[in-house]
Amino acid sequence: MDIAALSIGMSQMKVQQQVDVSLLKKVMDTSGQKTEFIDKMLDGASVKNMEMSVQPHLGSSVDITL
Repeated sequence: MDIAALSIGMSQMKVQQQVDVSLLKKVMDTSGQKTEFIDKMLDGASVKNMEMSVQPHLGSSVDITL
């Protein structure tokens, strides 16, 4: 068995594993950011829904006459 080839193969596997871990961390960070954005969007929507339930007649229709 060739020790040099084995060493190179193990080194390449280690680098590939480091790349995989880095990519996974990046995906997890991006997912967290998207989750925070969705939470903010839903919070805004729930406030609007509460306003509509308290005063449903305001802002629900537009009367346009020429």
